[in-house]
Amino acid sequence: MPNRLAHEKSPYLLQHAANPVDWYPWGVEAFAKARAEQKPIFLSIGYSTCHWCHVMAHESFENSELAELLNAHFVSIKVDREERPDVDRVYMAYVQAVTGHGGWPLSAWLTPDLKPFYGGTYFPPDDRQGRHGFGTVLKALAQGWANERENLIAEGNRVIESLQNHFAKRSVGASADLTEPANEAFEKAFRYFEGAFDKDEGGFGGAPKFPRASNLDLLFRLAVLAGADSTTGREAIGMAEVTLQKMAQGGLRDHVGGGFHRYSVDDEWFVPHFEKMLYDQAQLSVNYLDAYQATGREAYAWVARDTLDYMLRDLAAPIGGFYTAEDADSLTSADGHEKAEGAFYLWTREEVEHVLGADAALVCAHFDVHDAGNVGTERDPQGEFTGKNLFRQRQSLAVSARTCGLTVETANAQLISSLERLRSARARRPRPQLDDKIVTAWNGLAITALARAAQVLGEPAYAKTAVLAAEFIERELYDGRRGLLFRSFRAGRGTSEGFAEDYAFLIQGLIDLYEATFEWRWLRWALHLQNKMTVLFWDEDAGGYFNSAAGDPSILLRLKEDYDGAEPAPSSVAAMNLLRLAGISGDEPAFRDRARQTIAALQPQWSNAPQAMPRMLCALELLLAPPSQVVLAGDPRSPAFRQLAAVLHERPGHRRVIFTIDGDEDRLWLAGRAPWLAAMVPIEGQATAYVCEHYVCRRPVTDAAALRALLQ
Repeated sequence: MPNRLAHEKSPYLLQHAANPVDWYPWGVEAFAKARAEQKPIFLSIGYSTCHWCHVMAHESFENSELAELLNAHFVSIKVDREERPDVDRVYMAYVQAVTGHGGWPLSAWLTPDLKPFYGGTYFPPDDRQGRHGFGTVLKALAQGWANERENLIAEGNRVIESLQNHFAKRSVGASADLTEPANEAFEKAFRYFEGAFDKDEGGFGGAPKFPRASNLDLLFRLAVLAGADSTTGREAIGMAEVTLQKMAQGGLRDHVGGGFHRYSVDDEWFVPHFEKMLYDQAQLSVNYLDAYQATGREAYAWVARDTLDYMLRDLAAPIGGFYTAEDADSLTSADGHEKAEGAFYLWTREEVEHVLGADAALVCAHFDVHDAGNVGTERDPQGEFTGKNLFRQRQSLAVSARTCGLTVETANAQLISSLERLRSARARRPRPQLDDKIVTAWNGLAITALARAAQVLGEPAYAKTAVLAAEFIERELYDGRRGLLFRSFRAGRGTSEGFAEDYAFLIQGLIDLYEATFEWRWLRWALHLQNKMTVLFWDEDAGGYFNSAAGDPSILLRLKEDYDGAEPAPSSVAAMNLLRLAGISGDEPAFRDRARQTIAALQPQWSNAPQAMPRMLCALELLLAPPSQVVLAGDPRSPAFRQLAAVLHERPGHRRVIFTIDGDEDRLWLAGRAPWLAAMVPIEGQATAYVCEHYVCRRPVTDAAALRALLQ
């Protein structure tokens, strides 16, 4: 018989609806039961495409004996971290504080008033290799609650007080002048990356390796700051390039279907955990676009297109917007019931030869496919990949072509055709489960990626898709009457209102979409959302943005994210947004001052460990740079206007705010906000560019070559 989760929309919660565990969703019903029966709460947090969440679900939550223990002694609550990141961050902070690490599934035991007293991540069902099993932990905690309840309640109170003090201290200590701390942080960050860089395989540190996009964002900006031809600039670009090349060549990338998996379990980017997340595709696409701008190498543009094409093909919702993720696990056969991680992506050599015939020789040579498989026992201790191959590029196309007696041109065409045939054949396999939630924050990142691709690659079709995503959010996830965003959509709008990251990432996407389409509606909406974000999340005492709004009694800590991890911190993105919006806000000093306060509020973190906040350092760079704008006056649909706009995205450089003026309506709207912009007009009816710094503009130009010269 299904439990209460059967009434939820979250794919993750629905995966547990048939468990014998008497699950509750996070909410007042569960809290009331715990208080009424004076039972501790078992809180389990994960997400639908999490491999180890599936493992623990199968081993423990489908186990009737363990379910009986849970039902007898605890009130069990299941949370989808993607729907409720505010809940996840509170208890992840606790688990990281007491264990030194975190991850999902997250397991925490709470008092009836939601204060944690014990926690961890994955627990095996029984005692193994010196680790307590889930059953042992449940029995011990049930006994402890019966016999030492006061001590456990006191521990919960102590933990919350300790975390409150810890986070309060981290918001203290900003300098009046940020210039010197900024220079020290830039230098310290570069030295950190230089020391941690894996010169052979790219990335920073050893296994497991995560494609942390914010690190690469900062390296490209450091190259601009130092000068691309300086020693520091060349090293920064070099570290980013090696990392992007190795990621694209390894098994982390899906060579057949495009896109990147979540992370690599080894240090060669070879064997991944196979889930694919929307936020990775979006951010990594931008990294490859940045690499293309910095180097001019077409290979990076190709990877960006391939990644975005995967996103458009497999994650795009027919109703608009983009789905959240694809699972790591899938059925091993169409008529079977057994799932395995990576089953959808692995190939035997025989399968490749069956699909490709004589063309298989090139694919096998280029992607390291062998009769016995290519993973090896050292990376496959459980023998799950025996005889299977995970595509990875071990040699250049020139070497593969020579091995097969082909010209490079012929080999390239044959390889493209072969991959299309393999993708078609693979599509007949059971697909991994699709998490078809549409999350506002991650769609904001997707809009940014598509808008940037339209600008950098000169392909407006990407901008059109970004517009559809923005229109979907405006239609389905925005309450225009109240001015509020909502977090997610699945079979209708979810109940959770948006969090700081939803506002920050969407605002960023809307600014980028404006610069790609020159439609003022997106900039107007971005300004409105920025003001709403400040009302909901601003820390009046210390500056910066809390992750969640005030007023939810179930959230014991209003945390302020201070780590640019798999996703950047909301305050990091918000600081950049404020600076980009400042020139047309109608109240520029207030916007710049709020950006400065946001950056200063988190100075203890970016000063002491700048590698923890690379996106915040990117905002700091913009804060300290002289305000720069490019104003394009004319009809955005005209070829001459587009030629001028294209120049702005040819090469990386100092960041400039881009505005357009097309007719009286734009001019009227600007007049009340930035009168100095409203006075700019096309010269003799031609599309015209005005390059300004510190609100002093150079002589306007009307051709691309002249604009390019001004931007040098």
